[in-house]
Amino acid sequence: MFNLPEELQQQNWFVIDQSVTGLQMNPMASFAMDDTLCEIVASKESTGFARSWVHDKTVVLGIQDSRLPQINEGISYLEKQGYQVIVRNSGGLAVVLDEDVYNLSLLFPETRALTIDLGYEAMVAFTRELLPELGDLIQDGEISTSYCPGRFDLSVNGQKFAGISQRRIRGGIAVQIYLAMQGSGAARAELIRSFYNIAAAGGDVKYSYPQIVPETMASLTELIGTPLTNEALTHRIFLALEKHSDSLAEYELSETEQERFQYHLERMFKRNERLR
Repeated sequence: MFNLPEELQQQNWFVIDQSVTGLQMNPMASFAMDDTLCEIVASKESTGFARSWVHDKTVVLGIQDSRLPQINEGISYLEKQGYQVIVRNSGGLAVVLDEDVYNLSLLFPETRALTIDLGYEAMVAFTRELLPELGDLIQDGEISTSYCPGRFDLSVNGQKFAGISQRRIRGGIAVQIYLAMQGSGAARAELIRSFYNIAAAGGDVKYSYPQIVPETMASLTELIGTPLTNEALTHRIFLALEKHSDSLAEYELSETEQERFQYHLERMFKRNERLR
């Protein structure tokens, strides 16, 4: 049994499930929503938010990616493959979203005890709890030949299936994970490798982008050997959160909170204007 660290046990959990409705949403809305929820959770005590989100075919670039010398050519390539392209409002490099990539954000009030490492470790522990088929087989540590490599990549036998990021603003913390549920992890990796080969060509690149080896990425279905659906994971998340709280309820933004969401969404739109 894997439990969230003690500091992250919350009396109340609120859930926003956009694992189905997100397919009809602009992916920029997800980043605006997490910023909004950071503001909301900062004003609450002993409360956490969990938001699931799935979007149609999208490549989310990091800020550094957006400054590659042939970025327009790289974006054109991705669009020809059927992907829309956006730039996130936080750190990290390019990742792939599609209907078989499940994203989960856990949001908490920021406290001195809740260090950056503890935030990551909480998501690692929670993911292990959600995936008992793999349990201790799940390793956390950078897979340098994956896309968007990081210290808290999650892998099995050297094949990455998830990556974790973290955003801290306005007294709130959002710990975000993407999990490749189904499909080919190698095919997604090949897409991003081809993007870098095009976008980084013929100019001065001011950062070290990953040298991707597609075979080092896989989906959970590939690793487990049986299909693991988004619906099944959503159910597991609800069950796990019930064990970690006194109350669990769905959450809808108030009118004032909707205004803050629109504010953050406009900021995302402005960030992405220079890509066109």
